[in-house]
Amino acid sequence: MKLLGRALTLSSCWRVIEALAVSLVLLFFILSSLPAYGQSVLVRKDREFEPKTLSLPYAFYNKSFGVAAGYVHGYAGYPQKQMTLLATLIAGTNDALAFYVMTRDIQSPLERIFLDADLALSTFGTNNSYANGNPAFAHERAGSNDSDKDNYIEGRGMDNIARVKFRYLLPIGSGENEVITTQVIDRGQLIEGAVGGDSWNPFESGRTYFEMRPFWRQQTINTDDNEVNRRTNGVDISLYWENTDLPKNPSHGNTVRTRYTEDCGWFDSSNPYNVADIEYSQYFSFGESEHFRQQVLAFDFWTVNAISWNRSDVEDGKIVYRRPPSYAGAALGGLWRLRGYPLNRFNDRAAIYYAVEYRMTPEWNPFADIEWLQKYFEVAWWQVVPFFEVGRVASSWELNTLHSSMKWDVGVGMRAMAKGLVVRVDMAVSEEDCGVQMMVGHPFQF
Repeated sequence: MKLLGRALTLSSCWRVIEALAVSLVLLFFILSSLPAYGQSVLVRKDREFEPKTLSLPYAFYNKSFGVAAGYVHGYAGYPQKQMTLLATLIAGTNDALAFYVMTRDIQSPLERIFLDADLALSTFGTNNSYANGNPAFAHERAGSNDSDKDNYIEGRGMDNIARVKFRYLLPIGSGENEVITTQVIDRGQLIEGAVGGDSWNPFESGRTYFEMRPFWRQQTINTDDNEVNRRTNGVDISLYWENTDLPKNPSHGNTVRTRYTEDCGWFDSSNPYNVADIEYSQYFSFGESEHFRQQVLAFDFWTVNAISWNRSDVEDGKIVYRRPPSYAGAALGGLWRLRGYPLNRFNDRAAIYYAVEYRMTPEWNPFADIEWLQKYFEVAWWQVVPFFEVGRVASSWELNTLHSSMKWDVGVGMRAMAKGLVVRVDMAVSEEDCGVQMMVGHPFQF
């Protein structure tokens, strides 16, 4: 049985490898046969380009870090005009130390291929995970839709992540003739050079990417009862249609991503699994008003299914299910989805999620006249963003189940474009908690 399970796993992985090989052959054939004339370079209305540098200390508080201080240093438009590079080091009173590096839109020598990379190394004196192992809830599955909010494990631990995304821009739509586009902005808003949102046809509007992202992650938590050590590595394969006017801060258009994730169980992986998900976002512009430069109604829909959930292998006489860890697959709560709940508060085989935001950019910018602040932050605009979210996880992907007993939260965000980067602080209230999430970028299609 063990050999059969391994054989099935290897067979599944070889199919992925074969598909990747065929895709890469086709990709390089296209590269060699088509001109490469994309990504966006943002310029002022006088058509001048200016790289941005962000370098400053900051402080905050949350449960994982305690009282924390950090330093961030980043570039937008350097060394390549379309790319972003950001690094930060954080230390907290909760014996916490973290180092993060993020890059976006690095153009490779093969002009239509771009690279995004993330590295996160962190250790915490107290780390929480909504995973099985709390002896007080021995007969309840942690993270399920009806699970107790106190059903989590807690202890000293670490969480390390490394992933690199390769993005190939297909020669269709606005990416047919231009790989690197130029967009003209005034005080952070687009006035010329929209790259999408004009049509529902990807061959006419927007940019379409074939994406491949190898990933690795390890999370350990040492509790009073045992040590939880979960490791995963594999690859995401996705097709992404970016059909908005200004991807960094869209006012109209839509985006669609379909994705397949495979962990083959190789190297140091805890167990193999595969997951499929799809996300759709839509933006509607309500234009200007007496008090607002821009008003945008934004919708997001996401659903996911862990295909291998009920498959299993036998290892050392024990049944091991091919399920993703609680931080992967169908997870809700935290920075991106259901922001009024703790990170990955809900996790199961399947999930569905809906969100709506009303992004309002006031005409009045209180930061514009503060000389020292503009020197370090260059705040082009700020936003007030009320939002509402609803979603649920379930042990099977069934529409009736996923739309019953759904969890919800409501909140408001404060966002700004500083040094060419969108930064946000979102505050949300749910049935269980009140969460404050701080991150770079809008929450949809992260």
